[in-house]
Amino acid sequence: MLAKSLFWGSLGALAWTHVGYPVAAAALARLRPRPVRKEDITPGVTVIVAAHDEEQVIARRVENLLELDYPGKELEIVVASDGSEDATNEIVEEFAGRSPSVRLLRCERAGKASAQNRAVVESSSEIIAFSDANSRWEPDALRRLVRSFADPSVGYVCGQLRLESADGASREGLYWRYELWQRESESALGSITAGNGAIYAVRRSDYLGEDDARIGHDFGLPFRLVQRKRRAVYEPAAIAWEKAARDAEDEYGRKVRMMTRSWRPLLDGSLVRTGDALYLAELLSHRVLRYGSGILHLVLLGSSAALAEEDPVYAVAFVGQLGFLALAYAGRRRRAVPGAALAYYYLLATAATLDALVRYLRAGSPATWAKTEGTR
Repeated sequence: MLAKSLFWGSLGALAWTHVGYPVAAAALARLRPRPVRKEDITPGVTVIVAAHDEEQVIARRVENLLELDYPGKELEIVVASDGSEDATNEIVEEFAGRSPSVRLLRCERAGKASAQNRAVVESSSEIIAFSDANSRWEPDALRRLVRSFADPSVGYVCGQLRLESADGASREGLYWRYELWQRESESALGSITAGNGAIYAVRRSDYLGEDDARIGHDFGLPFRLVQRKRRAVYEPAAIAWEKAARDAEDEYGRKVRMMTRSWRPLLDGSLVRTGDALYLAELLSHRVLRYGSGILHLVLLGSSAALAEEDPVYAVAFVGQLGFLALAYAGRRRRAVPGAALAYYYLLATAATLDALVRYLRAGSPATWAKTEGTR
């Protein structure tokens, strides 16, 4: 009886988080959308770029920000150098000598969040925007990003990250388009459950990072702001580009790093303090079950194996999972088998949730980070 409960429970949870919830969220967003008031405003903005040994890309990043279609007198660019030991500081100082909009903030090596927090404290703009050192914004990205702050209920706005290969060709895979579709639905319902580090902005009065230097902005800011009755929304017209990871294995390392930080609010009870019942359901459906998918898959595999001789349904389920693993292996071997690459990507993304959980339980949330190969 226990094995059957585990089988059907894990199968139902996986089906809900991957299929049922995205469809239900999209349908509900059409039935009861919460529009955001947008206006072409140009408030004072400080764009903060946290950087550690980014001499390869920091010049392009600063040049790109200086070329934005935004009033120069309302724009400040702060590069928070997190203990950089290469030529990052010298490159930024050269830009600062030519443009009063650019400023270098030297920080001791303490991690991305600490550098961001210090930069916020040492700036004064109404809106604080953040970007990665390897990002590239479209010229109108900042204008489009800040439009939603015309709505007084909005505290956080996340733009759209698009992925490209080294030659500039689009690398937007099926999985990433699937994630953006869910983000758009959640924003229409009220607030997103997570953003991205390439392009987002927060009202100074709503910034929460100084509460905890290990808070992950992508996941932590949206739900903590909703707990304070603020909205965290998605603006797909504010576009940033980044190079995709060189291969699936490098992407695996990036996911492990991000998810290790995300496990903290999943396990410390932070999520249940969300008073909005609908938003709490979104968090449980999209984040808790998704990050728990590695555990759920292990339970499903184990329970179906235990029940395989009892009923053909379980035997078929067990064989089907073995077939999926074989397909993923074909993807790892770069075989030209339909669906193999996607199966391998899904397997790695799922395994990353388990790897990240183990790392979090052993050492907690990491403060510092390493660059992903191929993304510079």
